[in-house]
Amino acid sequence: MPLQALPLPPSELGESPFWHPLEKRLYWCDIAGFAVNAWEPGSGHTWQWKMSSEPGCCAPSADGKIVIGLRTGFYHLDCTTGMVVCLASLPADAHDPRLLRLNDGQCDTTGRFWAGSMITPRTHAGAALWRLDCTSGRCVLDRMAGDNFTANGLAFSPNNRWMYWSNTPEHRIDRFAFDAASGRIGDRQPWVTFPHKIPGEPYGGRPDGASVDVHGNYWVAMYEGAGIVQLAPSGEVLQRIATPVQCPTMVCFGDDDLRTLYITSARAGRPTSECEAAIPAGSLLRLRVDVPGLPVNFFRPG
Repeated sequence: MPLQALPLPPSELGESPFWHPLEKRLYWCDIAGFAVNAWEPGSGHTWQWKMSSEPGCCAPSADGKIVIGLRTGFYHLDCTTGMVVCLASLPADAHDPRLLRLNDGQCDTTGRFWAGSMITPRTHAGAALWRLDCTSGRCVLDRMAGDNFTANGLAFSPNNRWMYWSNTPEHRIDRFAFDAASGRIGDRQPWVTFPHKIPGEPYGGRPDGASVDVHGNYWVAMYEGAGIVQLAPSGEVLQRIATPVQCPTMVCFGDDDLRTLYITSARAGRPTSECEAAIPAGSLLRLRVDVPGLPVNFFRPG
């Protein structure tokens, strides 16, 4: 299967796709569209749930619901009733919702939900990494790291040794030593840095959302770079896949064999030429790949 656009309306700012293995559906956020969406390839049916603020990330929950990171905290969405319930609000002394909102996030294999924030305008590195742990039956929210402008690229290695986290405006992917049993992380280590934009020279983009395959390779969407980069655990570039949209935002592995790479993209703020192209900005794309990805981790609500 060559890279193709899905038969879906473009998203303003598509993000956080995941494949639900039980429902056989693809879920994703439209951050600027204030919506969580789902599409069922088998039937072609689509669903949409409007949110009160920007949904930066989403993941499946073990109770059949969806966990979402909104501007002010973490929420549970009941997809049957549309009801949204707060699980944990971000503390006012560490998160000003006028400047900050939650952005990219993923669950770990134990069922904790990790999400980074982003700050607008980027006057200081005030964005942080948050961990929501409800596995004991009581939801505990902890600030795990800071010093970021736009947190992205959160992913875990197959052996749970590493947690990846990028700072998109800095063009850098970091990683932390990770302990899945305790949920603790070690010191932050720079892992891969990409060249910044230089006027008049080719630009490869900056690292946005990502997923990891079964071999531990890290697949990252390069925002404004019209491509996906596959990185080996060593940080070596294994391949670059061109996309027909300039601003891919995140990837996930889906379908029964987890060998379909789904790619979200951005439309908001893009020029008319991109929005009116044959494959317009904001499209959802898919591509068959040789190596399967890791299955999505489910949130454990208690």
